[in-house]
Amino acid sequence: MTTLKITPAKLGGSVCAPSSKSMGHREIICAGLSDGTSIVDNISMSADMEATLRCLEALGISFQQVPSSRVGRTAFAISGSGRVRAARSAVDCGESGSTLRFMIPLGALCGAPLTFTGHGKLVTRPLQAYYDIFDRQGLHYTTAAEGYLPLTVNGVLQSGAYELPGNVSSQFISGLLFALPLLEGDSVLEITSGLESQSYVDLTLSCLAKYGITIEHENYYKYHICGGQRYRGGRSMVEGDWSQAAFWLVAGTLGRQITCTGLHTASLQGDRVVAGIISRMGGKITSDAEGNYTALPAPTKGVVIDAADCPDIIPVLTVLAAVSEGTTEIINAGRLRIKECDRLAAMTSELNKLGAAVTELPDGLLIKGRPEGLRGGCVDAWNDHRIAMSLAVASLVCREAVVISGSECVQKSYPEFWQDFAALGGNIETVGMGEGI
Repeated sequence: MTTLKITPAKLGGSVCAPSSKSMGHREIICAGLSDGTSIVDNISMSADMEATLRCLEALGISFQQVPSSRVGRTAFAISGSGRVRAARSAVDCGESGSTLRFMIPLGALCGAPLTFTGHGKLVTRPLQAYYDIFDRQGLHYTTAAEGYLPLTVNGVLQSGAYELPGNVSSQFISGLLFALPLLEGDSVLEITSGLESQSYVDLTLSCLAKYGITIEHENYYKYHICGGQRYRGGRSMVEGDWSQAAFWLVAGTLGRQITCTGLHTASLQGDRVVAGIISRMGGKITSDAEGNYTALPAPTKGVVIDAADCPDIIPVLTVLAAVSEGTTEIINAGRLRIKECDRLAAMTSELNKLGAAVTELPDGLLIKGRPEGLRGGCVDAWNDHRIAMSLAVASLVCREAVVISGSECVQKSYPEFWQDFAALGGNIETVGMGEGI
């Protein structure tokens, strides 16, 4: 476990947003399900992306790294046969919830046993929505106690009627949307409760369409999926990641001017709303047609933030709220409790250690802003990349140093975060190394 000491300093300059992890997962899965070789370019590698590539190999899909058209990025030539098979008996999903939930239905097309394993909080993240489907279809599976990983699936999904709750995770919906078009018969997927994170379903539908898969839906609550479809590959560029850009746009609001490049102005990513939320709080965000977004330093005020369609940007927006004038309420954020950690509890605990006034609610947070800034102190990243990066941004408004233990967890999604933080003017010092928990 790595402990970093950050001496407060205002960040400023320009930084290129990593490629979208959400779209990266989807692009390489669709490419792998295609018949032939596809090129997926502009990938920012991370532990989560490595997990999805491992799963592709377990499903009989091969890939090799090829030169990227973007400096510092990765491209892969991904070769598939248009179907999946259990080329391995087990696959390690790391700590990636997207990987696990996207791949389970594909593993259930193989007709042979495939075991999914994981680490950290992923072992206990809920999968009951899939178990209910397997039970209804009589598909054989085994799990550890309480439905935890490892999960072994052995059988073949059948086409027909499917039901899923919409208020647990949209990843279950996406997982079935990847798999069901490969069945011979037609299927209908109906969402049985309020749908959260609709934007992530939009990302899946847009990626499927790019690769030749047609799915019709009725207001996102009923999906009509024709069977016998085939994925058609090609060459694709992964767009920039708005959830990672959020850290720099908040940092620019709290420090000096920061321009975040490489973003898609018409992106379907739900986290794109971060620019509007910062503006609504009084921040100054400008943009151009090339996808360059600039945050200028500005005083901000408290507002109500609805987290239903943008859960990943809530931790760093909590930092901004902690030093904004007035009170901010974050609502519809209950799903943050089942991420890599309980993010509502984590941000409450760690920001309050720095001198903030955050109150944890059952479904959100209440933050009384302290525009004078925070004091600093020792905090823990809770083995969660978004907590670590948010606490780093919080150091910009502290009077004393912020010491973050477990800082290495940024490897999950943004391995270059600390490098970019330092390049923008951050003062970082490694003060401890030890074994992780």
